[in-house]
Amino acid sequence: MDAIISAKDLVFSYPGDTELALDHVSLTVGKGDLVAVLGHNGSGKSTLAKHFNAILLPQGGVCYVDGINTADEDRLLELRSRAGMVFQNPDNQIVATIVEEDVAFGLENIGVPPEEIRIRVDEALTDVGMYEYRLHAPHQLSGGQKQRVAIAGIIAMMPKLIILDEPTAMLDPRGRAEVLETVIKLNREFGVTVLLITHFMDEAAACRRVVVMDDGRILLDAPPKEVFSHVSLLKQVGLDVPQATEIIHELRRSGINLPDDIITDEECVEALSSLLASSGKGGGRA
Repeated sequence: MDAIISAKDLVFSYPGDTELALDHVSLTVGKGDLVAVLGHNGSGKSTLAKHFNAILLPQGGVCYVDGINTADEDRLLELRSRAGMVFQNPDNQIVATIVEEDVAFGLENIGVPPEEIRIRVDEALTDVGMYEYRLHAPHQLSGGQKQRVAIAGIIAMMPKLIILDEPTAMLDPRGRAEVLETVIKLNREFGVTVLLITHFMDEAAACRRVVVMDDGRILLDAPPKEVFSHVSLLKQVGLDVPQATEIIHELRRSGINLPDDIITDEECVEALSSLLASSGKGGGRA
């Protein structure tokens, strides 16, 4: 698969800090992939994400996004039209008093013709399930709805890559579910590459690949089932695991014979049901 992100030996530190925020980080993300990045506060995950939109520039190493060197100032506008970024607080990204005007804002700034803006705004709002709210005032929306409007503003620009920096951190469970559903739809139905920075394990479990960061370095990089099988290691670096994984892990520690790659509630229920069925036939313990 062709790479849309290619970072090699990235080094970055913030002014006044003696430790590196990124310590020779290398990462490749293929086009059309859905990748979660996990890490405790200060692990470097948000710092890394900001390099893919040229909000931050590497102090060492090199970063390419869709073939563009992020340090190339002459191609900054082109880069950001290909790699859109959604932040934690949707209120910080909403600039207009009407939803459809907010989604149109970025398109107007880059000179898209009005008739094309109309088409793109309607399509973007439809894609995120917010078309019926196009004439509403953003302040009347829930947190999840605001975040979906912010995402619509990005996808109206037709980027190849969307970077979401903890987009559900300030939302309630319903809002989180709405945003995650939107993100997965964009990836699966429209082929948009998604890099999701999150601290919610269930969100990471829904992705195809999980990258775990610790102290400015990549600790793990694998499919969710493999990453979450390292329960003890993840806990050592201040991270949790999906609740289903935690339950199975504790049962396995008690000597009960269960798979070690369970990450969803459905898988947990199926494994426990099978265990109970086999127990009725005289089995069930290792």
